[in-house]
Amino acid sequence: MEPTADIALIGLAVMGQNLILNMNDHGYTVVAYNRTTSKVDDFLNKEAKGTKVQGAHSIEEMVAKLKRPRRVMMLVKAGAAVDEFIEQLVPHLEAGDIIIDGGNSLYQDTDRRTKYLESKGLLFIGTGVSGGEEGARRGPSIMPGGSPAAWAHVKDIFQSVSAKVEGGVPCCDWVGENGAGHYVKMVHNGIEYGDMQLICEAYHLMSAGLGMTAPEMHEVFSEWNKGELDSYLIEITRDILAVKDADGSPLVDKILDTAGQKGTGKWTVISSQDLGVPITLMAEAVYSRCVSALKEERVAAARKLKGPRPAISGDRKKFIEDIRQALYASKIVSYAQGYMLMRAAAKENNWKLNYGGIALMWRGGCIIRSRFLSKIKEAFDNKPNLNNLLLDDFFRAEIKKAQKSWRNVVATAAKKGIPTPAFSTALNFFDAYRNPRLPANLLQAQRDYFGAHTYERLDQPRGQFFHTNWTGRGGDVSSSTYNA
Repeated sequence: MEPTADIALIGLAVMGQNLILNMNDHGYTVVAYNRTTSKVDDFLNKEAKGTKVQGAHSIEEMVAKLKRPRRVMMLVKAGAAVDEFIEQLVPHLEAGDIIIDGGNSLYQDTDRRTKYLESKGLLFIGTGVSGGEEGARRGPSIMPGGSPAAWAHVKDIFQSVSAKVEGGVPCCDWVGENGAGHYVKMVHNGIEYGDMQLICEAYHLMSAGLGMTAPEMHEVFSEWNKGELDSYLIEITRDILAVKDADGSPLVDKILDTAGQKGTGKWTVISSQDLGVPITLMAEAVYSRCVSALKEERVAAARKLKGPRPAISGDRKKFIEDIRQALYASKIVSYAQGYMLMRAAAKENNWKLNYGGIALMWRGGCIIRSRFLSKIKEAFDNKPNLNNLLLDDFFRAEIKKAQKSWRNVVATAAKKGIPTPAFSTALNFFDAYRNPRLPANLLQAQRDYFGAHTYERLDQPRGQFFHTNWTGRGGDVSSSTYNA
């Protein structure tokens, strides 16, 4: 019997099921497979009933139903499960067939898998897929990378099922070779951590500082979502604050204040450390989740460690506007840092990333989708080699407008003992980045004093290194390496 299916998808959790149904809606015939084959039958008899979706109860059966070149997509847990399925698939595929990993894999794993499968004549795509359950069903943001020759064979499917923005432009395009797609998705997740932390700090300032109720904050976030901060995360925060528990009280007030994380934010911070890029806001967002997990310790510490009363007096309406401006300015810094990281990674890995295109891919479908991203696309369209978003005319002007409010919020929070690690580190980064002289001259002198690590001089050309015998007791031999 002639194969009739366009693509197979392995993994029938919610994301996998929804993406299959999305592909079916766009006219593609999909083969569904799951390690626990009873899930295939359940899916066909329930969610996929009445569709063109086909089922398979073995890898052999699944591959036999696919047109050439065969396209097999996995939506399984990152790590060992991906490698295990690859090993099961390889014996049943032939040269030019394509394996796609749509999970949240570490980009180095995608590098390795691309090289491995290309050595066997196969093609590999590691693609970030963002948007959660709703995105998978209605249109996610898709960030593919890997074997460039594979793109032509999946482009129509991916761009058909992805989210669309103004003019029907798909939130999906080829990112780059090897692990580029998963790297961009990783940075997306790091920015997501930062956005969520900033919103939580705004909420904390209003609840603990201004004594506002959930319904009152619901109104504030509703208003914010009509302006510059219009985004999916502001939208869902608005909705969350309106939900009541069975007794009529706000549900959010009853949720334990300990945050979980799956590790992608941590990966972003580790990569930034390897590349020497200061994504300070994302790092604080990761560590803030770690602090939140110390619930029992925090409760015990609260009985012994005293600080100021958090109540903020004065013009409430004005301070709420200050919080909005601080959130907006901090968000600009967060994205600036994310783009700094992608630029450094592109240089390190010889990727040719389209930074405006990435902003467009994030414009719809994904968790960080927002109106704000269209301005980032414009910035890179106007100046593709832009070093930092903070130097773009639009964002420079926006920061200037927000700066007074931003500083007032950070200062007030410090005086009132309300933690705002993301707001504060964003402002500190801004001040450091705009400062032509930082105290690192003293730090480098300290390093030279105790470790003969050398230093450069303002009155000499860059690249010339000097060592001083600071005590008169040391030698003249300097360290063999110098790390800026």
